[in-house]
Amino acid sequence: MRLAMVILVVILTYCSMLVAPAWSQSSSADQQQGTATGAGMGAASAAATILYFPFKAAFAIGGGIVGGLAYVFSGFSEPTAMNIWVPSVYGTYLITPEHLTGDRPVRFLGVAAENEGMSNTHSTPYEPPYEPVQ
Repeated sequence: MRLAMVILVVILTYCSMLVAPAWSQSSSADQQQGTATGAGMGAASAAATILYFPFKAAFAIGGGIVGGLAYVFSGFSEPTAMNIWVPSVYGTYLITPEHLTGDRPVRFLGVAAENEGMSNTHSTPYEPPYEPVQ
């Protein structure tokens, strides 16, 4: 019984130490979840994604094809192909409420991780967090 109380106190102490840092890192979009404003931002981001995604997807597919052709016609030079693939395939595919509030930039043209100056820790599933193979 005494061991269970010690474990409970340790767990509660640990959790209470993590609440303040996690709460301080929330964005304005996190604070709006569950409100009418949050629902409106969600609907607006869905509508923006419906309009934006086809153009970004077509650009990425075209860039993939052109990058592949550049790779072949440049004598299999990977840097040449990557100069086309990175801007066309990387970038933002889904518009989120954070994009609409200005907390995150919308990047139609992708940026390689080593060119950003910092790691992309808050990436969406369609913004690859990895660096291209060199």
